[in-house]
Amino acid sequence: MTQIRTTDAGGGAVARPGARERLIEAAVRLFGEVGIRAAGIDRILAEAGVAKMSLYKHFRGKDDLVVAALERKDALFRETFEAMVGSRQSPRARLLGVFDALEKWFGRPDFRGCLFLNAAAELVEPDCPGREVIARHKAWVLETLGGLSADAGVPEPDRFAAQLMLLFDGAIARAYVTGDAGVAADGKAAAAVLLDAALARSI
Repeated sequence: MTQIRTTDAGGGAVARPGARERLIEAAVRLFGEVGIRAAGIDRILAEAGVAKMSLYKHFRGKDDLVVAALERKDALFRETFEAMVGSRQSPRARLLGVFDALEKWFGRPDFRGCLFLNAAAELVEPDCPGREVIARHKAWVLETLGGLSADAGVPEPDRFAAQLMLLFDGAIARAYVTGDAGVAADGKAAAAVLLDAALARSI
């Protein structure tokens, strides 16, 4: 990360993110708040405090910035997700803990749904570079759910993970529409029923 040195109120040196980093951070915020199409270049530049010339020094255009912002959001999501779910003791708790993580996320004042699902609705062109990042993100979530399912002893963990993914994405969409963080608990209850049924079939 490129940083420049500024001073704080006491005259001490403070590291400030460079132009590229500020552009990505501003894009992530604005894409989440108003959407990719509504967040024009001028608004991103103003939010980041960066001149247009600096934008084109780091990115060929908005499409490249969209990719960088989605990749940043993906990295942040993975880090947070793994930390929250990985802290659970048992395989079952880790698997169902996915929905506890969602509930905490839904309760945040800045929750605006899934940036990747929202972006998929906006980036409709099949060859749009951002769609590749969206696909990789959702593939990682599915693969992670498959690993958690296998650890919990579920037969056909990949198929079970696909079922959980429907509950996962469905809970996100419903929480965004209704503003009700409690839908995560409904998703967890449904997942527990599926999990118990799957484990019973394996006996």
